[in-house]
Amino acid sequence: MSGQKPGCPKPFQILELGPGRGSLSQDILRVFSHFQSLKSCSLALVEASPYLANIQARNLCSQSHNITNSSSLFYKEGVGLEGIPIRWYSRLEDVPNIFTIVIAHEFFDALPIHKFQKTEYGYREILIDIGEKEGSFRYIIARNDTPASKAFIQPSESRDHFEVSPESLLIIKTIANRLESFGGLALIADYGHCGEGTDTFRAFKKHKLHDPLVEPGKADLTADVDFLQLKESALEGDKVLAFGPVTQRDFLMKMGIDHRYNALEKNASKEQLEALKFSYSIMVDEKHMGKRFKFMSLLPATMKNILDKYPVVGFS
Repeated sequence: MSGQKPGCPKPFQILELGPGRGSLSQDILRVFSHFQSLKSCSLALVEASPYLANIQARNLCSQSHNITNSSSLFYKEGVGLEGIPIRWYSRLEDVPNIFTIVIAHEFFDALPIHKFQKTEYGYREILIDIGEKEGSFRYIIARNDTPASKAFIQPSESRDHFEVSPESLLIIKTIANRLESFGGLALIADYGHCGEGTDTFRAFKKHKLHDPLVEPGKADLTADVDFLQLKESALEGDKVLAFGPVTQRDFLMKMGIDHRYNALEKNASKEQLEALKFSYSIMVDEKHMGKRFKFMSLLPATMKNILDKYPVVGFS
């Protein structure tokens, strides 16, 4: 990290992958501003959708504009409400190489996957074909090996169904390389499993389950993140250390959510208390997000001695 102390790098950037409406970045900047930690800081957002980028800009910026220079690596920039520069990028590879705090919240579950199923002939890839009715689609099982089945099926695999996201594995390696070369840390939070998940591909429309093959493009597609694959890919080459995955319940408990709840409870009205109890239950109850939602962090391997002495909060 170029001789800088890990605790006070200058400059540094916060990088969010797939920032949605910008709400999480908004909260992060608010907290950092409270602790006066935004000096020499910038915010980088990797967002493929110009529509969402405009929403993010409205929520995060006092002013913003699109970039018309075709040689620019970012396509939009603005000034945050806290006064820090904010820039939008189409690709992770275009983001500046400096000390970076990487946030990936419900990002990896939206990336493309390959689906495989065990058959009497071995594992075969699940493909999508044109259905019998005009404009319809259907799943089919590949008759023979496909390039994906040759590349991603491990000899030790035993599940009846499983999924692989090659793009996720490439992105996590890019993050690991960045952390090793330029310093920083990454926090990944998503719906996922630790290698035991099977058929998790699904679609949601207006917050309800929806057939992924009906009205394609009008529903959100998702598949649970295989944190075991993600972690193994990140650790290749011993460039980073990985902590977790841990369940959201464990993470929040270790981060002190009960102390925060008790503090908010003291001054809450009856209506606020009911909303507080409901939100708390959704986040930590294992029947809701407490178990299915998981957290994992990555830090440079060069920090091992420090982290042995000062474990990562939320994972120790």
